[in-house]
Amino acid sequence: MFRDGDEVVLLSRSGKDLGRYFPEMLDALREELAPRCVLDGEIVVPREIDGRVRLDWESLSQRIHPAQSRIKMLAEQTPAHFIGFDALATGDTSLMREPFRVRRAALADAVNQKTWCHVTRTTEDPEQGAQWLETFEGAGLDGVIAKRLDGKYLPGKREMVKVKHARDADCVAMGYRIHKSGEGVGSVLLGLYRDDGELQMVGGAASFSVKDRIKLLADLEPLREGDDMREGDPSRWNSAADKRWIPVRPEKVCEVAYDQMEGNTVHGRRFRHAVKFVRWRPDREPASCTFDQLDVPLNYDLYDVLES
Repeated sequence: MFRDGDEVVLLSRSGKDLGRYFPEMLDALREELAPRCVLDGEIVVPREIDGRVRLDWESLSQRIHPAQSRIKMLAEQTPAHFIGFDALATGDTSLMREPFRVRRAALADAVNQKTWCHVTRTTEDPEQGAQWLETFEGAGLDGVIAKRLDGKYLPGKREMVKVKHARDADCVAMGYRIHKSGEGVGSVLLGLYRDDGELQMVGGAASFSVKDRIKLLADLEPLREGDDMREGDPSRWNSAADKRWIPVRPEKVCEVAYDQMEGNTVHGRRFRHAVKFVRWRPDREPASCTFDQLDVPLNYDLYDVLES
């Protein structure tokens, strides 16, 4: 984020100008930040869920839209916030060679108000950090970040350490896709049962070795339901990808490791990224694989994580 008086530029990590998609943020940054600064941070969309405010990835992803009319509508319905992580410059002073301890103090000074712009909490106490990792999961956070207090800002390099939540779930194998090479399984499609008894697809496990692809095909092929393939939802990231899949009888359960869910309702919830296949669970009944196992208590909300 770059600000020089009334001129504000929001750039993504890849250098894409995001100001068009978040017009309400441009006004907020002019009002709540120092008049001349360069800050590293993240745009987020908080939503109230069950009385708690948490990050909503789905609402954020919908903000990137080509239609100006829709951008205007979403800016009003799901306004974004800015969370500052680091300060690269304030006034005419570059801070990139300064230690993080100095940059952190400059960041706190650069955020004059905290209505739409915020600063993350920090601590030098490892026990406090471990407590935040556990208690703030319900606010929609992936984990906590550790930085060296004497570390300099290194563009393009990950000098920090990200400690993520280790999550796992037992899911029903409801289908598979053949690997693009034509040899074995490329991905296993996963489902969970809703309260109404319907099996809902929630994502897929992929990235198998050649040996595992062949083994998984041998496990799933006997459960294949007919010879037809079903059409899958188009990929947001690769429109040319073949999304057809082969349905199987929902008789096998597998344990998977995942990082985050997206979606506000059960009907829309799914794994945000591809998950890791861990093992088959022959001891688990498919009907026992429900969304309940994914629920995280909403004991805290987003604003508990931020400096007031």
